[in-house]
Amino acid sequence: MKRHYFKSKLFLKYIWSYLFILLIPLVLMTIFIYQNAVTNLRSEIEQSRLNQLTQTKVIIDGRMKELNEIASRVSYDKRLTLYRVHDSYFSGEAIQALDQYKATSSIISEMFLYFHKDDNIYSAKGLSSLDVFASSFNFKNWDKQSVFQDLNSVKFPTMRPADSVIRNAYLEDTMLAYLVPITPFSPNPHGTIMYLIKESELTSLIDSILGNYQGLTYILDNKGQILVDNRQGEALTNAEAKSLFGLSPGIHDKIVNGKPHSIVSVTSENNGWTYVTVMPSAQFFSSVVHVRSFIVILFIIVVLVGAAIALLLARMQYQPISTLLEFANSKSKPKHLSDESKATGNELDRIRTALQEYSSRVDLQEPYARNQILSMLLKYGNAQSLTPELQEAFDLQFDRTHHFVIVIGWGAMEDTQDERQERQEIIELLAQIEFPELAAHAYGVELPQLDQLALIISFNMNKSEQETTTIRHIVEAVRSNMLETFDVTPTIGVGTCYYSPDQLNQSFIEACSAFELRASSSLGTVTYFEKLLHTPDHTFWIPNNSLMKLAQSLKLGSYDVAAQMISPSIRSLQSSELSALLKRCICFDILNTMLKTASELGIHNLIQEMAPNMIYTNSLDELESGFLNLASRICNQVERNNQKKEQSQIDRIVSYIDDHYMDHTLSLETIAFEFAISPSHVSRSFKEKMGLNFIQYIWQKRMDEVMRHLKTTNAPLKEIIIQVGYLDTPNFIRKFKKETGYTPGQYRKLFWENGQAQSAPDADDE
Repeated sequence: MKRHYFKSKLFLKYIWSYLFILLIPLVLMTIFIYQNAVTNLRSEIEQSRLNQLTQTKVIIDGRMKELNEIASRVSYDKRLTLYRVHDSYFSGEAIQALDQYKATSSIISEMFLYFHKDDNIYSAKGLSSLDVFASSFNFKNWDKQSVFQDLNSVKFPTMRPADSVIRNAYLEDTMLAYLVPITPFSPNPHGTIMYLIKESELTSLIDSILGNYQGLTYILDNKGQILVDNRQGEALTNAEAKSLFGLSPGIHDKIVNGKPHSIVSVTSENNGWTYVTVMPSAQFFSSVVHVRSFIVILFIIVVLVGAAIALLLARMQYQPISTLLEFANSKSKPKHLSDESKATGNELDRIRTALQEYSSRVDLQEPYARNQILSMLLKYGNAQSLTPELQEAFDLQFDRTHHFVIVIGWGAMEDTQDERQERQEIIELLAQIEFPELAAHAYGVELPQLDQLALIISFNMNKSEQETTTIRHIVEAVRSNMLETFDVTPTIGVGTCYYSPDQLNQSFIEACSAFELRASSSLGTVTYFEKLLHTPDHTFWIPNNSLMKLAQSLKLGSYDVAAQMISPSIRSLQSSELSALLKRCICFDILNTMLKTASELGIHNLIQEMAPNMIYTNSLDELESGFLNLASRICNQVERNNQKKEQSQIDRIVSYIDDHYMDHTLSLETIAFEFAISPSHVSRSFKEKMGLNFIQYIWQKRMDEVMRHLKTTNAPLKEIIIQVGYLDTPNFIRKFKKETGYTPGQYRKLFWENGQAQSAPDADDE
């Protein structure tokens, strides 16, 4: 695809950057030639520098004021209260809020929210502990203990000097830390906002104002500490730089490093910072008229050569960015952004936005993806398919020696906020738990049933205990944990313990059987599959629990487990010395179990097609083949029935959403309780059947309705947005413009049919 490089501001910026670098020798030569002519211009240049430095001070003061205002808004933002950021239900909203505040200032590299005495710190990327923060942001001159002390003790906005920071163990950058206590101006602040600002953000701002400037620029705080050191040429020692503090505002001549320098100083009235430029006096030269022609010709030659080289270098640097941008545009949604919208930022901004969108989508779907992976493990038992990268991404480990599954139920819950909250807390409690004293850990898996959950448990055997004793201790620990934490009495079905995680699907089916066939229907019972209908003396007949496991595997559509029940049973008969008639009678146990299960599932045609043929089969091999074929067809039919049921259920969910999408309380949890299925199952099934996730579907419905209102009515924008169930009007306007390329007011003007109504844009979207 042909790339229009010169339409890119970033590409042009690269060209100008290289031109600037290549033109430095020319500038130095010009300064040397004109050094005798610059005397008359010195006062004008110094006065201009003073004005530019004053402008720099005003702009940076404005940026600092913006940061203080952001901190003030954060302190009064209900989404960022201590309760909400700790609450898993609202934490995503808090992270989004921090990201929105961060986006309002271009100089913020990272933004963190910290509550006093908390062990965690919050950012636009999520929650992390102070240890994780310290390992991610390793300051050279600001150790972890000092960071923690400053976050808890700062009472006034404080800017730390630029410091070398190693990020994520290998990325090194120079950053300033700006600490703002919240609530601002309170004698007893409850937290601290910390902004990390790249020194390059301030130095580039200074450079953009001062322009082609050869000298040193310093920003010193009200105590004389060097905050920013922008060097263009020979550097000063720290002592010499600090000696600039205290100079009265204006222009000064001073000997620095044994050479005369022109120093311009400006002091901020807001925070007491001192802005200083140090320029060698040797830069001033007077004009030399007789060499002007030579300089002009030389300048033109250098510019032409430099332009050619800059063009080549800029193209080499821009090409990979252009390729990455094309990929980001091809993957980002929506794809119908207008040229005007695409032009609002350069390529790096759009790539960063695309990456942020991908990151937010991954963060949103990660719990459901993790649950899906564990669900597949319960269904197919192929733990080897979990690559080390996948296990690391979802924090899964199956390195213990013993593995089994339990199914937990706690009775039906009502669709109330408290009940939903309690269910969510149960899921979070069991999502990943450790039992150090038992050398065990467990992972929770949401089942389609709203009031059930499976727990995959792995442990190492204690040589001093039997396997069954350890299992009982683990099950009792899970049960006690739920009883102590919640007002819930769980019912538990326990599967058999296996040495390989590849057999977790068998343990899951056994746990389901134990849960379904428990002796009592009351809550609080614990049923072990190994003890269910156990008969100790089965010398040659197939054990009842094996037949029960076969029936359960057929009901769940798990052919692998069914085959593992059928084939070993037939092979054990082949090796026995029983009569052919008795072997055939024993085989009828398997056939009757399969036919009974198929009948319970409503699958009658298979019985008529296959059962008569197997009755007259001669060999055990033919019987095994027939049984496996019958099991395969039953499992396939179960899968088809489940798919039809899921599709019908999704159709009903979509219909429900279409009727209630204007209700701002509509959420994945309310849908789950309405249809008595788990939120994780709703999310996965909705995405599979509809091709887009639950949130995207509701957003599109609301967008379509707002667009219809904008085209056909003159109602106020805020009223329309609230009417469709969206409460955050500014955020909606931003997303609307991102998707359509227009603000709602512009869209209304563009599509207003009769052209007679008053359609001035609302103040909210200006």
